[in-house]
Amino acid sequence: MAKKKVPDKYRIWIDVRKKFHLSHTQIQMAREIGLNPKKIGKLANHKQEMWKIPLPNYIEKLYLKHFGKPRPENVKSIEQMLRDKNRKKEERKIKKAQMKEELVEKT
Repeated sequence: MAKKKVPDKYRIWIDVRKKFHLSHTQIQMAREIGLNPKKIGKLANHKQEMWKIPLPNYIEKLYLKHFGKPRPENVKSIEQMLRDKNRKKEERKIKKAQMKEELVEKT
């Protein structure tokens, strides 16, 4: 099986995770809150602007405020999410092909 390329809309989150040393949970929380991955750098400069809290703490604080719980119930990495999505897509293709075969056999 050939390795599939990660779409750009997910690649940017993987890059943010690596650049700012965030966990999979924090990335999922940021995505659910609706943070823009291109603007995360503005939020992550707590060393220059001492009044800002560190980015991981900020994301967790926003998530708690928005959803009323400290963390998501199901945590999946971007890579795992893509694998699941591709697996479901393949299953749908197989099911569709089987249904076409059944229709051809009936006629």
